[in-house]
Amino acid sequence: MTRELRRTLGVFDAVVIGLGAMIGAGIFVALAPAARAAGSGTLLLVGLALAAVVAYCNATASARLAALYPASGGTYVYGRERLGTFWGYLAGWGFVVGKTASCAAMALTVGTYLWPEQGHAVAVGAVVLLTAVNYAGVQKSAWLTRAIVGVVLAVLVGVVVVCLGAAGPSVGSGTGSGGSAGGVLQAAGLLFFAFAGYARIATLGEEVRDPARTIPRAIPLALGIALVVYACVAVAVLSVLGAAELASSPAPLADAVWAAGAGELAPAVRAGAAVAALGSLLALILGVSRTTLAMARDGHLPRKLAAVHPRFQVPHRAELAVGAVVAVVAALGDVRGAIGFSSFGVLAYYAVANASAWTLGGRGRASAVVGFVGCVGLAFALPVASVAAGAGVLALGAAAYGWRRRAGSR
Repeated sequence: MTRELRRTLGVFDAVVIGLGAMIGAGIFVALAPAARAAGSGTLLLVGLALAAVVAYCNATASARLAALYPASGGTYVYGRERLGTFWGYLAGWGFVVGKTASCAAMALTVGTYLWPEQGHAVAVGAVVLLTAVNYAGVQKSAWLTRAIVGVVLAVLVGVVVVCLGAAGPSVGSGTGSGGSAGGVLQAAGLLFFAFAGYARIATLGEEVRDPARTIPRAIPLALGIALVVYACVAVAVLSVLGAAELASSPAPLADAVWAAGAGELAPAVRAGAAVAALGSLLALILGVSRTTLAMARDGHLPRKLAAVHPRFQVPHRAELAVGAVVAVVAALGDVRGAIGFSSFGVLAYYAVANASAWTLGGRGRASAVVGFVGCVGLAFALPVASVAAGAGVLALGAAAYGWRRRAGSR
């Protein structure tokens, strides 16, 4: 049975998959906590710009590395090849554990928006459906992602047009809590989570045609489009709500269209949030299953998970395992309020990517240093509970790695 995946994705599909992961539910919910942390609309936009700079450095590092190592696993592979087995493992561990929780959270978000009274059942159904789509081949996933991205972009364009056409508070208005450098850093850390989806292009490196050319083009394209969309949405929502009302809103985009006098569009915005969460969930399952595949190949996870389907050319056992774990978590609990550590894990993941890119030398070293420092700074600027949970998850993974090495030596 072949252990290699089929290369079917071109630049367009790779960009779409990156956008599907980035322009997801994050833009519908991340603005409010970021506004609370920043203290004013102006500082919120500064935080967005800072998150974008760090994301750009990370994207540059990922693109350079993916061109050299076009295999499934992303930073797990880069860290292993450039820094050593432990650092690759730690990046992969943080990604798989953190993003599995994110998958469950996105599934529950879909359930909450579509049928709140049966949110858990809808969440499980969404996981089963998207796992089946992924099982049928990455091209099927790319087709569905195209449709999802199209719907979400149409909704966001509608929000921007409606809000900018209405008069409201100034963009620079404050929350009443003042502002500080720490608040801007925390806002950037929270907003960075919404940019992290471009990693999906790198983790799918084994399924991209001509990866040395395609990946370095697709990653910055997806990131640039997402940045423009986020900036337009943030300015538009601030223009009608102001930072204070935005900071206290549980559904800021829906509230913004109400405040702009277009309340009839609020149901469409909520539906768009559900579709966006589906897109994020689809891309997350893709990314987690490919990193699981790479770690299973090296024996860090059960080797049976490294199997590739002979017909569909996908890591079918890894996809089924990830789907099963996510479905169980989504059915039994509500992890939406407990996944702050996912942002910490993602930033640690990219810190390893930047450290790996630094070893390549050349002109990209300066960008790698900025990206590494930015990732570490934003990670430790997150709320204390998020830092503690994220550090705890990484420490648990390191302990498991050490125990397995000692057991193997005996």
